[in-house]
Amino acid sequence: MLDTIAVRADEQFSTAAVGAFLRQAGLPGDGLEVQQFPAGQSNLTYLLRAGDWEAVLRRPPLGPVAPRAHDMGREYRILERLHPSFPLAPRPYVLCEDTQVIGAPFYVMERRHGLVLDAEFPPGWPASVELHRAITETLIARLVELHQVDWQAAGLGDIGHPDGYMQRQVSGWLDRFSRVRTVELPELEPLAEWLTSKLPVSPPPTMIHNDYKLNNVLLDTADPRRMTAVLDWEMATVGDPLSDVASLLVYWTARGDEDLLGGLTSVTSDPTFPARRDVIELYARLSGRDLSGLDWYSAFAYFKLAVICQQIFYRWKVGQTRDTRFAAHEAVACNLVRQAARVAGSG
Repeated sequence: MLDTIAVRADEQFSTAAVGAFLRQAGLPGDGLEVQQFPAGQSNLTYLLRAGDWEAVLRRPPLGPVAPRAHDMGREYRILERLHPSFPLAPRPYVLCEDTQVIGAPFYVMERRHGLVLDAEFPPGWPASVELHRAITETLIARLVELHQVDWQAAGLGDIGHPDGYMQRQVSGWLDRFSRVRTVELPELEPLAEWLTSKLPVSPPPTMIHNDYKLNNVLLDTADPRRMTAVLDWEMATVGDPLSDVASLLVYWTARGDEDLLGGLTSVTSDPTFPARRDVIELYARLSGRDLSGLDWYSAFAYFKLAVICQQIFYRWKVGQTRDTRFAAHEAVACNLVRQAARVAGSG
């Protein structure tokens, strides 16, 4: 299950102000208690509890944010429209764009219960090839279902611009990295040239999560073969479905990757989990899509994750957050750029 902690000192807000806002919106707010979900490294996420009622509040990170990033209104509207077609996306309750309530926009959504598999197995976890194969099959099947959502019928046609999507992604993430760069990387310029010159022709656009991975889903504690939620929709859009597959594979670490990637690891490193090639074959079979050009997407996914890590490190370096977990993110970002260059060199 998702564990909570007392709210970090620099990430607190007025419980009374949020309680008053909830009551005004017709939601429980009396005697409101707040705890924090500690695992996220981007938006801040809190557990709200008023009596037996529970919900989740999401707000942007502290300090200045990149243009169009951490858009609470956009994330709220995506969930509002997607939830009826893809119920694993939690139902949002209310959006607050009045920054005077807690100092930033936020939204409140339903709380889903479940288990997160991240870098380590929970105590007493019944690890087996059969269970981990079943969890993998569920993860891929739900991703295929997301990619099958009729995004136009769901009213999601205005959340993205699928024409030229990957071209804009490459130029946009290169620009983001240039704005937070803190070290020189000789691999960067050749990688940028390769990503730009080898840009693939995308398949027909689908709804994409853009950060789909094992630790962004909740598994049923009674039956981990079943999924109860897909979380963290802040980067969701309409775009190239193969970018979702590549993003998943980056986080699908194998044994030895923790040294290669500077600490990035997942329970998938356990040999009882299917290998990356098995994940690729499973998605190809269930979706019917051609994944022969996946190396380009994988190189870009490593680079994109490098930028995210570098942005987080930069926030820590300039004092926008005091979360000491982020001090090592520069080294992780550098390793990820090098890994992207290695994949590009083999692709």
